[in-house]
Amino acid sequence: MIEEPLAVAFVFSNGTRYTLDLHHLPCPRLVRDLAGGLAAMTHPHGRVDARQTAVKYRMAIGQLSRTLDEAGFTGSAGELTKARLIEFWLAHRPQVEQVSRQVLRSLDAHRPGLLRPEVSHYLSGPPLRRRPTPRPLRPYSPTEWDRLRCCCEEIIAEAMADQRAALAAAETGQDPRVGGWRPMANRLWLLRRHGPMNYTEIAAHLSVSRKSVREGSPHQAARRLFPTMRVVVAFRVLLGMTSGIVPDGLQDLRLEDVDWAGDARVLLEYVKGRTRREGLNLPAEAVRVLRHWLDYSALVRPFAAAPVRSALWLVHFTQGSERVAVPSLNRSAMHSWVRAQALTGDDGRPFSLHRHRFRTTFEQRRDKSAWTGRATIDPNHSAKVEGDHYLAPTSRAQIDALATVIEEAQADLVRKAHTPMVLSTENAADAARQFPDQIQHLALTDEVIQELAGGRRDVFTAACADQLAGLHGPKGRPCPARPWVCLLCPLAVFAPRHAPNLLRLKAFFARQFRQMTMPQFSAVFGPYAHRLDSDILPKFAPAVLAAAATEVGDRDDELPLRPEETTQ
Repeated sequence: MIEEPLAVAFVFSNGTRYTLDLHHLPCPRLVRDLAGGLAAMTHPHGRVDARQTAVKYRMAIGQLSRTLDEAGFTGSAGELTKARLIEFWLAHRPQVEQVSRQVLRSLDAHRPGLLRPEVSHYLSGPPLRRRPTPRPLRPYSPTEWDRLRCCCEEIIAEAMADQRAALAAAETGQDPRVGGWRPMANRLWLLRRHGPMNYTEIAAHLSVSRKSVREGSPHQAARRLFPTMRVVVAFRVLLGMTSGIVPDGLQDLRLEDVDWAGDARVLLEYVKGRTRREGLNLPAEAVRVLRHWLDYSALVRPFAAAPVRSALWLVHFTQGSERVAVPSLNRSAMHSWVRAQALTGDDGRPFSLHRHRFRTTFEQRRDKSAWTGRATIDPNHSAKVEGDHYLAPTSRAQIDALATVIEEAQADLVRKAHTPMVLSTENAADAARQFPDQIQHLALTDEVIQELAGGRRDVFTAACADQLAGLHGPKGRPCPARPWVCLLCPLAVFAPRHAPNLLRLKAFFARQFRQMTMPQFSAVFGPYAHRLDSDILPKFAPAVLAAAATEVGDRDDELPLRPEETTQ
């Protein structure tokens, strides 16, 4: 924090510097306190780590100071009242309340006791009005995505072919001082060796007047040799589409950020506007785009001024003092590019070129089968933000389908967590005393308990409390589950009479284990085999298991198997 004149000097994590002037704002005592709060929440102590973020806080401080100045307030932050703050926040957008509230909270934490107790207590509460939840970025449709990609590829292919033809023509030309200025090959020869030139520089080279070189414009030759804004935008858009890197990460790339690991692998380091440096192994398509751009821009790079020569993106301008500069790809430039290409969306309107949607569409279209599954797509996002922006389904039917899958998976986990009901006796009264909690959970009547204990509800490996419950099939119809599924079903009750079939199932698992790989067996039969060996069989008396083992022949025909489930 700089006292005179009042300012906050930032040094961000990416090494850039920025000074935020605050001395021109009214209510100087209040602004000085708020400047201290802003300085306290800056990197590395807080989350303010980019110029645009600092400007956002400056705007909120300015709005607060001007509003209070108009109301006749001249005090410091310690003289603010709850009523004044509420009046200000209700008169401005929720974002202004959020930002100014954060500055005041930082000031309160940095200088305890400065703010009034009522204000300090109120700041810790919820905001007056919550900002509306942003709508997830909708990915481009396949037709829009392919249309944009084809447009960029056509522009790039045309530009690279035109540059190759221009270079070949330049080899056939000669110095315009000898062969004249008007032939295109001579103009290409001159620009190929001396870089972009204006009329004055060309006239000086030819030792003639400026008027005499008007008949042959150098701009046409320069457009064939050097990158124009049209071509630069096409390369930038295509690299964003094939890599999924956010726009602010692509904006300030330099040659030293490109780390080649061989001919076909690139580690690209970039800086997101609000975070530290990040790295990405570019997909093969993005590597090809980057290689084509480096080859295409290599001709103009030696003629760029030293400060911008190492910038990745360079463009040739026909106006101004700088012939080669870093392009400013702002919203206006992107809209002009779309209009020039006559690009339209599916609705027939001019194409909405939203570069943040490139990342959303890239993540939606990527091959998930080959994705090793990072915990997050972007480590700077919470799970909610990632789900809303990158993984959110696009239709109500998809949302309902995913909700159903999640509910079924959660219910399945709950069922698997239940302790299996294993009876050591066939007596119904003893069964009711053994498992009061499970019986209460299943809402079993005395009649059902008697049927379970007496064998009237038996299936192959257990007694089922309700075969029409629909846990593994349509509700109201008999359960279609395979015999081993009962081992994890909360409706199953295991009694000593089921021991032979349980041992036959154990032998079946052993045969499957011998003919399957470990990952296959673990995925298909692992949970059931573990429940049988760990939670069910140990609860039977050794004499019961010994007697049941004499009835087991270790054959497939002892179990109700389908042809594809046999092991012999």
